[in-house]
Amino acid sequence: MLIYNLFPLLAGPCGNWEPHFERAADMGFDWLFVNPVQKPGSSGSLYSIADYFQLNPLLTDPNSKLSPEQQLQTALATADKLGLKVMVDLVINHCAFDSDLTRQHREWFVQENGNIAHPFCMEDGHKVVWGDLARFNHQHTSDPEGLYRYFYKIVEYLLQLGFKGFRCDAAYQIPGHLWNRLIHEIRQKYPDTVFTAETLGCTADQTKQTAQAGFDYVFNSSKWWDFHGAWLMEQYHLVREIAPSISFPESHDTERLFQEVNGNVAAMKQRYLFSALFSAGVMIPVGFEYGFRRRLHVVNTRPSDWEQPNVDLCDFIARVNAVKRQYKIFQEECPTNVLPYQNPNVLVMWKASAKTHEEALIILNKDPWNHQYFYAENLSTYIQAGAPLADVSPEYALEYIPRPFSYDLRPGQAFVLATSRDHLPR
Repeated sequence: MLIYNLFPLLAGPCGNWEPHFERAADMGFDWLFVNPVQKPGSSGSLYSIADYFQLNPLLTDPNSKLSPEQQLQTALATADKLGLKVMVDLVINHCAFDSDLTRQHREWFVQENGNIAHPFCMEDGHKVVWGDLARFNHQHTSDPEGLYRYFYKIVEYLLQLGFKGFRCDAAYQIPGHLWNRLIHEIRQKYPDTVFTAETLGCTADQTKQTAQAGFDYVFNSSKWWDFHGAWLMEQYHLVREIAPSISFPESHDTERLFQEVNGNVAAMKQRYLFSALFSAGVMIPVGFEYGFRRRLHVVNTRPSDWEQPNVDLCDFIARVNAVKRQYKIFQEECPTNVLPYQNPNVLVMWKASAKTHEEALIILNKDPWNHQYFYAENLSTYIQAGAPLADVSPEYALEYIPRPFSYDLRPGQAFVLATSRDHLPR
C-alpha cells in the first residue's frame, strides 16, 4: 500500500478533492487515506464523532443539488477512476461525549462513580484526559451484541459511501475477538475490504496481538528511529510474519518533518526513501511533498492553512514509489538485517525477499547535513547468492557497480541496489 493521507479539514469540501487525487496518482500512490468524515460533537474534533451516520458539514457543499452522501460518493468515484482506492478512519474506541449515544445506550460506555468515563493517556507522568470523548465499554458492556451490531452498521455505511478500507484508530484498545469477528463478517459480504491497525503508542507485544486479529497491515514506528538503536528491527521481526507494516516520515499526529529538520531537503528525501523501502507499506500526509511547516490539527485546520510550497518533492517521491512498485522485495516484510560497517554514520541494510529470489542492499548516509565516505572491496559479498547488483536508486544512480566501490555520499543520500535471482535455484 502506497498511501496518501488527504487530511479533510485542509482539503475542504469533498467537491474540491480531485486535484489532490490527481497529484497523489501522479506520484504513484495507489491508496488515499481520509481522516474521519462523520459529524463531530461540540469540540469539533474529527475524532470526536457525535453522529456516525451523518457527514461532517465542513466536508460538503450546502448549496449543492446533491445530498452530502451523494457528494462524497461522487468524489470517491473520481478517485476510483484515477486508480485510487480510498480508506477512512474507523473510530469505534470512543465517541463524542455529547453524542446521543451516551443517553440512548448508557450501558455501552465505561462508567466511573456513576458517570460516563473519558479516555485518557499518560504523558511525562501526567494523566491527560480527553473531556470531549466517551469510552465505549468493549470488555464489560451488558449489551455486547447490541454494541457490536452498531459497529457493523457503521462499517457498512462507510463501505456503501464508496470507501474500500479502514485505518482502525487505536485498534489495540479494542479486544482482538471483536476485531476478529468484525473483519470476518464484513469480508463475508464485502470480501475485498482492507483493515489496517493504528498501533502507535503500544508495545511490540500489543502490536503483535492486534495484528493477529486479522488485520491486513499495522503501522510501525520507523519515523522515530535514529538509524542506530536495535529496537526497530526487534519490533519489525516480532510482527512481520503476522502482518505487513506501514512506515511514514510524518503523520497528522506529528510535527511536520520539514519544520523538525529546519528545512533540510536532504533529510526529507532520506526519510521518505527509508520509509518507502523499509516496510511493505508507506504513507505521507498531504503537504509533505511541498515541505509544509504548519502542523495539522484535528479541530482548527482549515483550507486557508494551505501553504505556499517550500520545496517540490513530487518528482522524487514518484521515482521512489516507482522503485517500490518495480521490485517485489520492497512490497513485503522480509528478512532484513543491519550489517556492521566501520563508519557509524552509514547505514548498510540487507533485505532478502521471502516470496521471490530478489535481494536488496540499501547504503544510506544517516547524516543529512554532511558527506560521509563509504568503501567496500566488493559489494556482491553483501549478497548471499553473489548475484550481480543493479543500482536502482531514485537519484544519482550509477550505470555500473565498480570494484572496489568507493563513494563520498552526499548528505542523506542513499544507494538502492537490487538483484533478481529468479534464474537461481532456492
